Amino acid sequence: MSNLGPVVSSAHLAAGRFPELSEFEFGLNIAGNAFHRWCVRAMAAAGHGDLSALDVLVLHSVRHRGRAKTLADICLVLNVEDTHTVNYAISKLTKAGLVKSGKRGKEKTVEATQAGQDACERYRAIRDALLLEAIGELGIAPDQVSKLSALLRLMSGQYDQAARAATVL
Repeated sequence: MSNLGPVVSSAHLAAGRFPELSEFEFGLNIAGNAFHRWCVRAMAAAGHGDLSALDVLVLHSVRHRGRAKTLADICLVLNVEDTHTVNYAISKLTKAGLVKSGKRGKEKTVEATQAGQDACERYRAIRDALLLEAIGELGIAPDQVSKLSALLRLMSGQYDQAARAATVL
């Protein structure tokens, strides 16, 4: 097979310096979309088919460590700039009976209800059976995944900084 170059979605971006970054971006894009599709389908299998990927991520974030969270907490952890999208997710989850609101001083908080905790547990069981089992068969070492995760966090910081710089152009 001839050398076709890196696998990218935008050859015009890969034509410049560091074409590997375009390859990374393509991988990130397809992985992100696959992950979001997984979140929606796994939560549907857990009994909540009307939730978007962001709704599912917000529910898991709210459930994290069993502590009430503020809107700002959730947005910060998920790196979501548009707070209204997270606020809408919280409203949707509240209507579904998966989270409930509370107060911490003057701040509004949200925490998982028992139904929300149960949904997260069903999601986890489905994840264990379908995803972790399949990944285990690939022979990928846990430390490789950990290193990749660290690289993704570092790269997200670079994209955030570049976005700030682009805003002032």
